[in-house]
Amino acid sequence: MAKRELPKHVYRQRNGLYFQRRGWPSLKFQNDFGTPEFWAEYASILNGESKPSRVSTRSFRALVANYRKSPRYRRLKPRTALDYDKYLDFFCDKMGDTNPANMKRKDVIRLRDANAEKAYFANYSLRVLRVLMEHCVDLGWRETNPAKGVPELKTQKTEREPWPRQLLDTYRAACPIGTRERLVMELCVGTGQRIGDVLEMRWSDIQDGAIVVQQNKTNKVLWVPILPELQAALDQASRHSVFILTNERGTNRWSYRGASQAVRKVREQIGAVNYDIHSWRYNAACELLEAGCEDDLIAAVTGQSPAMVLHYTKKVRQKLRAIQAQNMRVGQNP
Repeated sequence: MAKRELPKHVYRQRNGLYFQRRGWPSLKFQNDFGTPEFWAEYASILNGESKPSRVSTRSFRALVANYRKSPRYRRLKPRTALDYDKYLDFFCDKMGDTNPANMKRKDVIRLRDANAEKAYFANYSLRVLRVLMEHCVDLGWRETNPAKGVPELKTQKTEREPWPRQLLDTYRAACPIGTRERLVMELCVGTGQRIGDVLEMRWSDIQDGAIVVQQNKTNKVLWVPILPELQAALDQASRHSVFILTNERGTNRWSYRGASQAVRKVREQIGAVNYDIHSWRYNAACELLEAGCEDDLIAAVTGQSPAMVLHYTKKVRQKLRAIQAQNMRVGQNP
């Protein structure tokens, strides 16, 4: 279809027709060209009924603002949205007034490599930029996504491990019952849930001696009996909010950042920097394995898939199996 066949301000992009006018963000047509619905949609735009908000320039700042209003962003899990926000703000600070239509692959690589010393930050920013630039394509601001296909930096992964039992005891000694730091640890270790799910727990979730959890990531609903250590911490906890773990004012749930910073302070104090909040989920799975639980019993508490149960317990599993093997070996020799 030649451009001259299209009405004024209508342009064909690779993924559809767009209404594009200087100083306005693009608007994608929802109906096929030439249909009565298309002409009605076109007329409504010209008449101002569907006119998009004006913008002064096409900039990264405008792109980020538009993305944050999009269904693509609203569909993100709350925790993921918080992570994305950090990188979106970073793009605004670094490139706020520049036109995203001018970004080239070499610019993406340069941005990635500028943060090479912080490989996690560099790789995560690349993932978010890839999503943001795809939104830029969808708006009709550019034809291709320059971040697509750009490889992440290779890193040497450090295997996460459960907290050693002695270090866990040291943490308990440093955080007496009644503190939020102690309660968050007992909830994580005692239920085996992700920190995001733990922070969402409410007093009303406690039923018949257990905590009912609906996992955000999997939507699984679990009924997890409360261990004595956790019950002791719950008995001393404040109940001024619907949430079990609250902010300092006790008016709302404890934020991930607040909990992470508080636990980090204790970790630095007791020499446990190499073990983080998520490692407590490993503790739960490994303690269940050491207690003699089969994988399906471990999964009944943690809600993990069989593959993830194996992943979380592989080091402890190897140790237990090696002990069993060597004991059998000794028994076979006089």
